[in-house]
Amino acid sequence: MKRKCLMMLAGLIILPGSAISQTDISPTAADIAEKEKIYSPYVERTVRNSDFAEGVYWGDTHLHTRYSSDSGMIGNRLGPDEAYRFAKGEEVLTSTGQRARLIRPLDFLVVSDHAEALGLAPFIAEGNPDLLATKSGKRWYEMVNAGQGYEAFREWAGTMFTGDPIKSPAMQRSVWDRQIEAAEAHDNPGQFTALIGFEWTSLNTAETPSNLHRVVIFRDDGRRASRVIPFTAYQSMDPEDLWKYMADYEEKVGGRIMAIPHNGNMSNGLMFSIERLNGRKIDRDYAEARMKWEPLYEVTQIKGDGEAHPFLSTEDEFADYGTWDKADIAGTKPKEDWMLQYEYARTALQVGLQQELKLGANPFKFGMVGSTDAHTSLAATRDENFWGKMPTAEPSPDRYEHYVIKSLTGDDQYSTYEYETLASGLAAVWARENTREGIFNGMQKKETYATTGTRITVRFFGGWDYAENDVFKPDVVSIGYEKGVPMGGDMPARPDGKKAPTFMVGALKDPWSGNLDRIQIIKGWVDRKGNRHEKIYDVAVSDGRSIDDDGRCRTPVGNTVDEQNATYLNNIGDAELRVMWIDPDFDPEVPAVYYARVMEIPTPTWQSYDQAFFGMEMEADVPLSHQERAYTSPIWYTP
Repeated sequence: MKRKCLMMLAGLIILPGSAISQTDISPTAADIAEKEKIYSPYVERTVRNSDFAEGVYWGDTHLHTRYSSDSGMIGNRLGPDEAYRFAKGEEVLTSTGQRARLIRPLDFLVVSDHAEALGLAPFIAEGNPDLLATKSGKRWYEMVNAGQGYEAFREWAGTMFTGDPIKSPAMQRSVWDRQIEAAEAHDNPGQFTALIGFEWTSLNTAETPSNLHRVVIFRDDGRRASRVIPFTAYQSMDPEDLWKYMADYEEKVGGRIMAIPHNGNMSNGLMFSIERLNGRKIDRDYAEARMKWEPLYEVTQIKGDGEAHPFLSTEDEFADYGTWDKADIAGTKPKEDWMLQYEYARTALQVGLQQELKLGANPFKFGMVGSTDAHTSLAATRDENFWGKMPTAEPSPDRYEHYVIKSLTGDDQYSTYEYETLASGLAAVWARENTREGIFNGMQKKETYATTGTRITVRFFGGWDYAENDVFKPDVVSIGYEKGVPMGGDMPARPDGKKAPTFMVGALKDPWSGNLDRIQIIKGWVDRKGNRHEKIYDVAVSDGRSIDDDGRCRTPVGNTVDEQNATYLNNIGDAELRVMWIDPDFDPEVPAVYYARVMEIPTPTWQSYDQAFFGMEMEADVPLSHQERAYTSPIWYTP
């Protein structure tokens, strides 16, 4: 009897004397396969969707410390260790001795100090004898210690086109090893990711220095990344030579690497040019190489927003946001209208469609991220906690008057000032896990989006079979993957009988920022004659406002900002917006690209917060309120 009871505990009745083993009572794979239903809905999800991104991770892919010459030589005292500690939520003392901390920690960080003269600034600070043994090193050491650090930096920057005056691979190696050591010390898989990287700082030519900068990011740990040293603009100003360095790294080291361009707004038409730097037209090999090595573009940061320009997007009332369009990065050659189409992301995506029709490959098929490009070691993007572009622009009553870029011509109409900067931006990555591999792979797949500094949560899917209520279901994300593709993807082949694609987009407000105004889908396409077009659709709006038949909501959300006191109310707008949208103007014969833009209600700018904190008054042309926003990576349709 006792034995029979024991067998019943296993859910079976076994006759006395029967032989049985654990294998006999365990369900087999065949048993499971025979069942029509599996109770746990997440078993099949894991099997079917191996790339299912579980969470959104927030970070900065572009931050400078005192190891960069244009940071350490002009007052930044904080190195990579302080940068990581600040990003992880710790309090630090800034270079001007002020206490600083983030409202919430970041999930990942790339310390991306300039490859050129990497280590010059710390070697000056340390009085390194090898550096002092060189004529230039000794001169710059004396200038920095005499309070002429900015002048010393400008003098050094002039050598970018004449050759490295220090010529010390040992200096570069020493500081690269320090950076790797700091990244290894702070990388904590599952909690915080420290991606190893550097910035390659091409300026094209001495006569008209144009911004072609890229941040280079390794997926790998220090063991692999240390087998190379950063590639510099002293070696080449041509991005194609940077790609060769990257290809060589992957082939010889067995690692993974990518580059993220930024600040096309100061490239004077070169960032998304249809000509290579050597003057030849881009070809299919170029397009495929650029797609491979540069999957993302940094669309917003301190030195201006690069999504759209009002000259190009005349029907977009939100296009003139953080616009920097005076000249090249050195303030030498003024901006001309023809340059803009090759500088801003929205139009570049359309240019990419045009090139694909000619070449069979799209050179500008990029996803979007935001980052800071701060040179303070502080990845701070919120307007009430903005620590400026440079150490000289940390909070003070007069910081808004400081130069960010002083024109080399001496003509200040081509200079840019701190009051023109944005407290921007952040990179959001949808990934399976917060590890180097997880974050890097999410970026490589372009399942990313940019924000101008706040943490709006956004999902964007495209397919052919989404039903109207799918977007409101609790398993909407599973549906998004099963029936289509996420942001950064290509639409599946169009099934027979399907007239137009369907898109699901949802956004959730940052709980520590403004409510949501609206969600827009921005479409770009190339017609049958090869001409570019764009159209903005308001697909979800807050507060019960209506959308006109042409797809636009022309009723503003309102503005609760008290600019003098730097306050606002969240009694307008919505906390969450969701919608399923069908393209009403779809032509299956022409290629198209779609991305979502999410707008917050108006909130105070950092200039408004400064004005209230320091009891001062800003000039009339300084913006005191604005609308923070997010830009998703696109989804592409190819006939």
